[in-house]
Amino acid sequence: MRETVLVVPCYNEAARLRGDELLALARDGDLDLLFVDDGSTDATAERLAALVGRSGGQASFLRLERNQGKAEAVRRGLKRAVESGARLVGYADADLSTPADELARLVGEARRRRVQVVMGSRVRLLGSDIARRPARHYLGRIFATGASLALGVAVYDTQCGAKLFRVTPVLSAALERPFASRWAFDVELLSRLIARGGRPGYTAADLVEVPLQRWRDVLGSKLGILAACRAGLDLIAIAWRLRVSGR
Repeated sequence: MRETVLVVPCYNEAARLRGDELLALARDGDLDLLFVDDGSTDATAERLAALVGRSGGQASFLRLERNQGKAEAVRRGLKRAVESGARLVGYADADLSTPADELARLVGEARRRRVQVVMGSRVRLLGSDIARRPARHYLGRIFATGASLALGVAVYDTQCGAKLFRVTPVLSAALERPFASRWAFDVELLSRLIARGGRPGYTAADLVEVPLQRWRDVLGSKLGILAACRAGLDLIAIAWRLRVSGR
C-alpha cells in the first residue's frame, strides 16, 4: 500500500457509493483506498469488487462477514492500513458527503502540517457551502459542547466523517480494542489519543480542525434523530468512563 490510506466503511451503500469519484481521488491524490464492507446485504460487495478490479492497484477490499457497525468497520480498516505500513491513515464516507476535492485538501493539510490528527469541520462561514438540516446542526452544536467537556479539548465538530491520523504508537494502541461506543466512536477514538492521567498521548496542539468549504447531507443517510439520541447516550458513557477510569 501507499504511504496514505483512506478507509471507506460501507454498509448497504450500493445506491450511494461514489466509486468513480473515489477512484479519481486515489489516482490524483497518490493514495490508496481500503473499502470495508460491513456485512452488506445488497449489491455493495459486487460494486466494491468491481471498483477494486479497475483501480490499478490503488484500492483493496476487506469484508466483514456480519454487520458490526461503522465503529468496528472503521477500526478494523484503520488497523489493517496501519499494519500494511501506511504512514498516514484516515476515513471518509462512501457517499462523499465530504466531497472528493475537500478530502484531497484535508490529505494535503495532513501531509503538510506538523500535527498528528486533521479533522474536517462543518463550520458555516461566509463563502462556504455547508448544507446541513437545521435539526442536525443544532443537535450537533449541543453534542460538540458535551464532547468538548468530556475530552477536555475545545472541538467544534467531532462527528464529521472525514479524519486523518499520522501513524504513531499512540494511534496503534488506540486501535487495539473495539470501541464501546457504536454511535460516538469518533469521540471515543479521540479520548484514547489524548494524553490523560499520565498516559502517553496527544495534546490539543497535536490536533487541528480544518473548516470545510463544501459539505452535503446526503439523501438516504442512515443518521437521524434516533441515531443522534443514541450518540448522546454514548457520549454520556464515554464521559463517565473517562471520569472513573481515565480511559
